[in-house]
Amino acid sequence: MKHVFLSFALVTAFADRAAGQVRFMEDVKPILEFSCVSCHQDGNAKGGLRLDNKASAFKGGGSGKTIVIGKSGESKLYTLTILEADHDDLMPPQKKGGPLPKAQTEILKNWIDSGAPWPDGMVLAPKKIVTASVDEAGTIKEIHQKILAVSKEKDQGEMKAYHETVPGTEAEFDLVPIPAGEFLMGSPKDEKDRNPDEGPQTKIKISPFWMGKREVTWNEYELFQFPDEEKKRRADLNSPNGDHYLADATARPTSPYVEMSFGMGKTGYPAISMTQHAANQYCKWLSAKTGHFYRLPTEAEWEYACRAGTTTAYSFGDDPAKLGEYAWYSDNGNAKYQKVGMKLPNPWGLHDMHGNVSEWTLDQYDSETYQRLFGSLAVDPWNKATKPYPHSARGGSWDDGVAGLRSAARRGSHKSWKVQDPQLPKSIWYLTDAQFLGFRVVRPLKIPTADEVAKYWTSGVERD
Repeated sequence: MKHVFLSFALVTAFADRAAGQVRFMEDVKPILEFSCVSCHQDGNAKGGLRLDNKASAFKGGGSGKTIVIGKSGESKLYTLTILEADHDDLMPPQKKGGPLPKAQTEILKNWIDSGAPWPDGMVLAPKKIVTASVDEAGTIKEIHQKILAVSKEKDQGEMKAYHETVPGTEAEFDLVPIPAGEFLMGSPKDEKDRNPDEGPQTKIKISPFWMGKREVTWNEYELFQFPDEEKKRRADLNSPNGDHYLADATARPTSPYVEMSFGMGKTGYPAISMTQHAANQYCKWLSAKTGHFYRLPTEAEWEYACRAGTTTAYSFGDDPAKLGEYAWYSDNGNAKYQKVGMKLPNPWGLHDMHGNVSEWTLDQYDSETYQRLFGSLAVDPWNKATKPYPHSARGGSWDDGVAGLRSAARRGSHKSWKVQDPQLPKSIWYLTDAQFLGFRVVRPLKIPTADEVAKYWTSGVERD
């Protein structure tokens, strides 16, 4: 059972929607501005219809009324949005992003049937959905050049544990070296609590990399999340803005609509509830800041590092009775996450690989991944994302039992992880319902090309 921390405002919002009590500002206005107004506004009123102001919208266009108060079945604002995708009259048409998701057409229907309230004087402006899947090639190349200039290690013998401070701040984190090697990915058939998606066990070869000793904390993540606050810290430390222009050029999250720690703690606690896209963009921002190439681990890298040379269910053995020494989970977590690094590390010095918060990987989750890899010695496999769900998370959390904390346990993301999100379209940055989910970073020894770097940071499938 997941422990969900709901604000009163969000509970009320979703109760209202379920009852058909749709609000114009929060529910209807975003749909019109993102999907309708660009083609139906002053100076560009296709079909003689304007939807950028109340009077024009209710007047309708050349083909008659678009909104008939109380009668969604007679309102083209609704009926034309629910046509088949290839219908000539679909609004918005396919080339403009149609058809709308059913959740949005239902909002329009409920709004019209409940009287179509539109605040007097409210004028709408067209807005574009800015996709972060397209990145500035120039910025990527500049960050890549900085990485090549700063990162000096050339072979595994030069890899040492190191401490890093985020430039212009006092936030710190530690990396430990993970040696190259081979391992059996997945669990043996006789492992207790084994799931079918953990096999068949497959031999994998992994190249050397560094991994975050602990999960990324709010101390680090909020610098990325709140750029204005980060700039104030720079000023306090007399760090010139010109030293940070590459990081400032990266995409940053929109302001969160709830307090994202949900009262569980900030200083020293793991950052949570970010999308995989947000975690990827954090890695890009951190790389621009430091000159080291950071990214999320692949699923294979994560399990390799978690096992740390072991073949048992957990990195400390098979006995779950010892979990309390190494992990925060459902039996000892007090229904919340805990400060990072408080439990014993695994044999390679990594804390909280079992429990505390589950951790993002780069991979698209696929229950048959190991079957496809079986029989060949795969080198650094990465199942690249091609759709927004499911992506793979590992490690189990404060809300999981002993089975979910095993080294081989897998978990795929789901759209229900952002069901509370009141925004339309849904945020590409926040997973309000995934209060069990965080991440840690890795830094591969071999620096990829600029084009490869871009693919690690931006999958292009972040939108639902």
